[in-house]
Amino acid sequence: MKGFVKWMDEAPLWLKIVFALPVLDLVWAVYRIIKGVAYGKISRIIAGILWIILGWFALWVIDIICICIFKEPKVLA
Repeated sequence: MKGFVKWMDEAPLWLKIVFALPVLDLVWAVYRIIKGVAYGKISRIIAGILWIILGWFALWVIDIICICIFKEPKVLA
């Protein structure tokens, strides 16, 4: 699991932005869940579940903004 988290953290910026597009934002939801499980963070697991439910609808915009500013999705986790 930590290998996936490391790969996502080290991915190029353009790939992170592509993964934040509406349908592909599911990748960031899975990332949050896996990172939450790997590091024992309940808040990340909950954020990942919320992103699965609402991410395709509106939260993908927040992911793109956070990725451009912080280089990773940071909201709610």
